[in-house]
Amino acid sequence: MLIQKYKKQWQNDFKQIKEVIENSVSTEDIKIEHIGSTSVNGLAAKPIIDIDIVFEKPESFSEIKMSLEQLGYYHNGDQGIEGREVFKRNKQGKNHIILDLIKHHLYVCHINSEELRRHLAFRDYLRKNEEKRMEYEELKYKIAQLAKQNRKKYANLKEVIAKDFVESIIKNTRK
Repeated sequence: MLIQKYKKQWQNDFKQIKEVIENSVSTEDIKIEHIGSTSVNGLAAKPIIDIDIVFEKPESFSEIKMSLEQLGYYHNGDQGIEGREVFKRNKQGKNHIILDLIKHHLYVCHINSEELRRHLAFRDYLRKNEEKRMEYEELKYKIAQLAKQNRKKYANLKEVIAKDFVESIIKNTRK
């Protein structure tokens, strides 16, 4: 199944990745946030840990980028979403016991990034609102079924089908 019931292990997976990054990134100017569905206790999700590395000083980005490259990541641009820089694992070279074992998406965002604000607002709202969390979970299962459990189809359908739900939550957090 593409969407899995919530697993407490996801919190531990995040902590392991966070520790590796904290020990490797040379700048002190970062905060590492667990975002996405795996960060919401009780919410079913794709078993992929979403992570935002948050920085404040503009010059810190180049230090973070260099440190991540030394860890085996490459910068993949913003992929069309301003304020969210994507880093992916380089599949060639040495395998890292944690970073290549735990599936994750890694983003780097400035502290004033609108996309970061959206990530945190959506996560925090679902953490506090069980009714909306359950509604979102049902929507995710429905989308997975429509996508016939295909990850790429799921991502494309989710962009369309879940957009209004997500936007209503974001709008609600601005009040």
